[in-house]
Amino acid sequence: MADAARYRWLIHVDLDQFQVSVERLRSPELVGVPVIVGGNGDPTEARKVVTCASYEARDAGVRAGMPLRAAYRKMPDAIYLPLDVPAYDVASAEVMSVLRGLGHPVEVWGWDEAYMGVDRVDGDGPVAHDRPAIGDLALRIRTEIFDRTGLHCSIGISDNKQRAKMATGFAKKPEPASDALAPFHIEKVFLLDEPNWLPLMGPRPCRDLWSVGLKTAAKLAGHGVDTVEELIATPRDDLIGIFGPHQGNWLYVLCRGGGDSTITEEPWLARSHSKSRTYPTDMTDAAEMRAAALELTEDLLGQVLSEEREVFRVAVTVRTKTFYTRTKSRKLPAPTTRFDDIAPVISELLGNFEIERPVRLLGVRCDLVMP
Repeated sequence: MADAARYRWLIHVDLDQFQVSVERLRSPELVGVPVIVGGNGDPTEARKVVTCASYEARDAGVRAGMPLRAAYRKMPDAIYLPLDVPAYDVASAEVMSVLRGLGHPVEVWGWDEAYMGVDRVDGDGPVAHDRPAIGDLALRIRTEIFDRTGLHCSIGISDNKQRAKMATGFAKKPEPASDALAPFHIEKVFLLDEPNWLPLMGPRPCRDLWSVGLKTAAKLAGHGVDTVEELIATPRDDLIGIFGPHQGNWLYVLCRGGGDSTITEEPWLARSHSKSRTYPTDMTDAAEMRAAALELTEDLLGQVLSEEREVFRVAVTVRTKTFYTRTKSRKLPAPTTRFDDIAPVISELLGNFEIERPVRLLGVRCDLVMP
């Protein structure tokens, strides 16, 4: 594992409605309509949950983690799509590549979020980024991500990860609370640190502190502590007595705006590459679909060869005009980069689909051998 280093500025990048946004890039007509991603796309299936909901669906009360059946009762007319993990892997990797290309260390926290460290505390020379400069960098990050990937993001800035994460919550709001409380809030970017911490967070419930869950908030309320200001006023020894030394000390630091200012860079290597295409005219002819899938395969292999990697499994995704989406995959007899080895498997997988409606999207994925 790489060594962690401390930074003056921590920038939290959070991709907006990530999975839905990836699906909308592939199917632009989904823009503006309620879209819910989860399970295999069947909202009546038991024990499956929503993993991402568009803002239109969220406005109707649909949330990530909600059972798909409950979401369907709220919004039976929404578009329900299955999880396409390889597609999200690829989209996320593109975003992280953009971030790394800006020349600052990046710590990835998932498909849709990462932290960037700016101005190493123990580095040589003066701090290079004052408030305006760090704001300009954040705006550049948003622009670069959108220009290179078509995805939107929100950005929180602070001097530690926890406060930066909370700053992102303010960035997602349409307007700042007031000019006095928002030293920097423009175009989904918000800076939250010592000057505006107490005015903004003091009156808020403890639950608004990142990592304070419902049980912790309820336990605090049981001791007469409802707001961040009241938590700050609670002696450290009292918090340790209620929660124990680990969580008690953490709450004492967290409510004062403290947190982790380190970034740990980890080497990243893609586990798969995929490519999909939405066609201007829906396809019904099997030969046309086969030619389209093989064209995608050829494009993908060019990328695989450039990275000197090998393919050990391939997959084909089909989406019909009704947005019925399915994926079939198969492991190859041996790792390879030869088109002549892979093309027959792609063709056979495509032939295994029972396609009863015109096809609007095809996708191909190559799973890669890891070192």
